[in-house]
Amino acid sequence: SFAGLSCKIANLHQYLTSRFGKQVQDFLNANQKIVSSDSSSSSSSTPVGVPENPALEQIPFAIKVAYVRYVERFKDGVAPSSSKDLVVLFVVQEGETNTVDQRFLEFALWETHGIPVTRMSLTRLHSELSLDDNGALTLASSNQEIAVVYYRAGYAPTDYPDGDDGMEWKARLTLETSRAAKCPSLGYHLAGTKKVQQELARPGVLERFFSKPEEADKVKAMRACFAGLYSMGDDATSEDLDAVQKVLDGGEAFYVLKPQREGGGYNFYGKELAKKLRDNTSHSNGDDAKDSSNLKLASSLAEYILMQRLFPPQQRAILLRNGKVEGTGDSISELGCFGCLVVDPDGEIVHNQYAGFLLRTKFSNVDEGGVASGFATLSSPYLC
Repeated sequence: SFAGLSCKIANLHQYLTSRFGKQVQDFLNANQKIVSSDSSSSSSSTPVGVPENPALEQIPFAIKVAYVRYVERFKDGVAPSSSKDLVVLFVVQEGETNTVDQRFLEFALWETHGIPVTRMSLTRLHSELSLDDNGALTLASSNQEIAVVYYRAGYAPTDYPDGDDGMEWKARLTLETSRAAKCPSLGYHLAGTKKVQQELARPGVLERFFSKPEEADKVKAMRACFAGLYSMGDDATSEDLDAVQKVLDGGEAFYVLKPQREGGGYNFYGKELAKKLRDNTSHSNGDDAKDSSNLKLASSLAEYILMQRLFPPQQRAILLRNGKVEGTGDSISELGCFGCLVVDPDGEIVHNQYAGFLLRTKFSNVDEGGVASGFATLSSPYLC
């Protein structure tokens, strides 16, 4: 999310740092010293400043690639006489609060590629969707066929208010069994969960996917980026239990407990983490409370993973919210990069492209993250 808004924020920061360069230079220099071991000037070949963010070009382009592939496979390479008859579906939440960001992508799809977008919630889609014997998916009210499904909802339990066998899940099943391209596919959706990330971090798992001898360096580079990730379920290993024991022994400041949720507001830190684990663990037969080999985890912990807490460098920042300065102080940031991948049914990669960045910044004394949840703000990296 925030691909559209992050581009606008980058444009704003490019303007401010160029228009008011002298006024902000001391501020930038001070932060550069914090994150760089070499405070000398950058070489002439190194880009300096806020980089271009191509998200609003690359993400719509990738959706267009999937759209064109659909036309080639199911429409004999000929688009409908009116392009409005073949649409991209944005699955959104009821009462969506992030509409502006989504509209940027919608406008780019139409203005740049002539591809129309229809927006609907899973609740409404339950009565709108029609699936024929060939897997073609259409909307009853407009008779439009759906070429690409782009999920901007469906990631949280609140997106399925009718329950496990309710109308939202039935709509999701119809979407998933259709021939329309999905973004993300069900597999990629699951790959984004904390549990899958934790499993990928286990020894030997990456090697399943990168088994060639010449790929060993790739595995090493990827594993170097992993934080410690530990299972809280019945598959917990001795290493996982050792991490839990460290929390129980007073090391709660170095870990965070995370559920399978997106956004901020659901994690356990510090004393709340320690209490959560104390209340949901025991040692068998009254054994030594310092011995992790006798540690038992309650089944209620299985929905979480325990993660090593990261401590990025603190930099001075001025944060704004609702057009007003929220405060000035030490902050920490999290950088994410968008990537677009289009894959055909046989697993062959059709399109694979870096697609921009998202930087979230919050004050360093705030545990939780998440922009929509109100804990962090959108920001931009400054190359130096």
